[in-house]
Amino acid sequence: MNARFLNKVVLVTGAAQGIGRGVAEALAQEAAKLVLVDRASFLPEVAAEIKAATGLADSDVLTVEADLESWSGAEQMVQAALTQFGRIDVLINNVGGTIWAKPYQHYQPDEIEAEIRRSLMPTLWSCRAVLPTMLAQQGGAIVNVSSIATRGINRIPYSAAKGGVNALTASLAFEHAADGIRVNAVATGGTEAPPRKVPRNPKPLSADEQIWYQQIVDQTIESSLMKRYGSINEQVQAILFLASEQASYITGTVLPVGGGDQG
Repeated sequence: MNARFLNKVVLVTGAAQGIGRGVAEALAQEAAKLVLVDRASFLPEVAAEIKAATGLADSDVLTVEADLESWSGAEQMVQAALTQFGRIDVLINNVGGTIWAKPYQHYQPDEIEAEIRRSLMPTLWSCRAVLPTMLAQQGGAIVNVSSIATRGINRIPYSAAKGGVNALTASLAFEHAADGIRVNAVATGGTEAPPRKVPRNPKPLSADEQIWYQQIVDQTIESSLMKRYGSINEQVQAILFLASEQASYITGTVLPVGGGDQG
């Protein structure tokens, strides 16, 4: 077993499903102390399954149910982590994902705002909330999960949100490299994942929305040099690399993991 994260306190947002859960499972295999954050009510079940599979002690895994679209949620998350563990070594910002798939002219103003709240604000709030602790420690690593969809179709508000994540990554790294804080991002490509237990958009897709979503799939595959979607594990391994000391001389970088699609 690798132990790159032995005795490291790692905070994972969006940990209940998809890439976030994959990150949590992989970190548990590498002996991390985990703070798993999500607004899904089944997060404790996920934590129990991870502990059973890896042998982590109850005291090594903390779950926090919080809405990271708000500053209060981010504050709650950090305070809970500090109360349990006293420090935060790594923050992995995984909350986000397009809610709707359609050409920009079909988005309503409230939908545009909802996309920005979903895919930019949790990363902004979480970075701000954890920063004082990492400054006091004079060290830490932040990995933001971005997307190659900054260059794509039928999800312009999501693309803009992830472009903001990329800009945040570069600027925060610049601002705090002297404080021993590394900030990087993984721009995920199309990723095969199990059906979500909590869908981002609970309403069934209309006939037009099904066509527009298929256009996203087709464009994603066509833009990839490998002509396929990636696996959750392929994204997870890139995220863990940037979070680890193996990437100790890398900061301010957005790493595309999209089969050759640079985003």
